[in-house]
Amino acid sequence: MAGESVEDRVRKVVCKLLKVPPEKVTAKASFVRDLGMESIQSVELIAALEEEFGCEIDEDEVADNDTFGKAVAYMQKKVGGK
Repeated sequence: MAGESVEDRVRKVVCKLLKVPPEKVTAKASFVRDLGMESIQSVELIAALEEEFGCEIDEDEVADNDTFGKAVAYMQKKVGGK
């Protein structure tokens, strides 16, 4: 996805998986509280991000990524970029 930032790509994955509009997916949005993510969807989110970015994600490393902003920061460190 040339030209898309890591944040945009993560937002696209989250919106598709959780069926939420992009404007709800803000840096402070809690996956569970604000976006309605259920526990099984956390596994699906990891798999979708692995596919989107072509990398492996250690579930233990992302256990504390409970907001969209934390997930974006993790992916930026993982794959580089903004």
